[in-house]
Amino acid sequence: MTSSLKLVIHGASGRNGRRLIALGHNDPNVTIQAAIVRPTSKVLGQDAGTLAGIDPIGIAIASQLPDHADAVIDFSSPEGSQQAIAHCVMHGIPLVIASTGLNHQQIENIAKGAESIPICYAPNMSVAVNLTMKLVQKAARALRDTPGGADVEIVERHHRFKEDSPSGTALKFGQIVAEEMGLTEHVHGRHGQVGKRPHNEVGYHAVRVGDDAGQHTIIFGMMGETIELRVAASNRDCYASGAIAAAKYLIGKPAKQYSMFDVLGL
Repeated sequence: MTSSLKLVIHGASGRNGRRLIALGHNDPNVTIQAAIVRPTSKVLGQDAGTLAGIDPIGIAIASQLPDHADAVIDFSSPEGSQQAIAHCVMHGIPLVIASTGLNHQQIENIAKGAESIPICYAPNMSVAVNLTMKLVQKAARALRDTPGGADVEIVERHHRFKEDSPSGTALKFGQIVAEEMGLTEHVHGRHGQVGKRPHNEVGYHAVRVGDDAGQHTIIFGMMGETIELRVAASNRDCYASGAIAAAKYLIGKPAKQYSMFDVLGL
């Protein structure tokens, strides 16, 4: 990328959307072209910079995606992501999807859209999280046939406002573990007389407290020893900066579905 990236933020009023505006505006290689919210939002018409807690940037919050842009970052909602896919496919705009909580059909729609435009989709845009996913993959592969078996539990913590549970990131960690270790069952929490823990499952536990920006701990428990891999965010800038890096990566790329592993060269 040799010139300023004209970037559209879809889902601009959310916590991550606001940080995208702030970080994008401060990036010399990025120009915030538009900041988009749902048509019923109370922030329509406000200056995007003011909404993001920085000086005004001369961009009014709008409700319609523009027909021309270098890239769109969607940090809205599962339903909003589908609107972004349809619009970007229609107008040939590269798209980063960072919204979480998507169902199977919505994820399938991403794959379909990626037949026409480059789309980067990941349950988490953080560099540290994606590096940890690689470490978890290596650990799961190494522990697949450990004597006595390795039990895997995933504990995630997020702020009280998060609507999906467990997090998309936790589910991705579980998918990686299951594929590497040949596990077939996914259990979400435990209560009552559930009996002995079988070895063929991944356990998930979701904690919702305060303003926690996101923590994930992947526990590999063996007989006599334990491995824990933990990654935590102290604020949301890691998600926003990762999404901007993904948008830059997509410029000039052919139509395909990409991941943060592609963006980071992992």
